[in-house]
Amino acid sequence: MYKISTEMYNSDMSTVSVADARNNFSEMITQSQTEAVFIERRGQKAAVLISPEQYERMMDALEEAEDIQAFDSAMSEEGENIPWAQVKSDLGWV
Repeated sequence: MYKISTEMYNSDMSTVSVADARNNFSEMITQSQTEAVFIERRGQKAAVLISPEQYERMMDALEEAEDIQAFDSAMSEEGENIPWAQVKSDLGWV
């Protein structure tokens, strides 16, 4: 029923240590333009570096998903049906 864009980065991703990220930060920023760069601290993922464009796409997709969920929730609520003619009248459209 709904079409949500799932186009993200390619499926590649890199994992680097905090020390490597610190020593090669400029390279990590360049790399984040085409793939997510996970940064590990003591063997555990601690952060992820992504491009600003990817961040915006992800935030837009999240907002769209939240809007769809809110719409579906509102549509599932039961309530009194109001005839279209009355709605138009109430809004001053008649």
